[in-house]
Amino acid sequence: MDNRLTPHNLAVAIYTVNRHAKTAIDKKALYHLKNEAIKKLLDEGKAQKIGLHFVENPQYSKQSSTVLVECGDFLFHTLPEKSDFDTLPHLGEQDQSYRNPKERMNLRTARMILDKYVHPMQQPSKQPLRKPQKMERSPMSNTSRFRSSYFDS
Repeated sequence: MDNRLTPHNLAVAIYTVNRHAKTAIDKKALYHLKNEAIKKLLDEGKAQKIGLHFVENPQYSKQSSTVLVECGDFLFHTLPEKSDFDTLPHLGEQDQSYRNPKERMNLRTARMILDKYVHPMQQPSKQPLRKPQKMERSPMSNTSRFRSSYFDS
């Protein structure tokens, strides 16, 4: 096993991906990777489901719940399965006083670790880096842009 695929490093990678997903423009891919990694950790017994929590800001004003998952020192929320409502205790509101440990990991490293863990047989994809977009220049010349008024021609 790769020394980076320890339960602690996987939890830090999930924490990093989750933290970036909250502010990302394209959240879907990051949350999908997070959920796949948590599912595999649960299947391997490296993480455990603790209980259900109410969602703080439910959509359409409908009460809904998430599953609280513990992986090492970290706690994560995932979507519940139907059987979770029968087997897990409901813990009520989320405890706002608890925070995950502050760990730092590069997002690219975290994604690479989780990709390697979730899809061990696939070769890492050579995704091109986003190139910086070139600034479009205004068709106006520099002198016309700095005139103080229309009549200063």
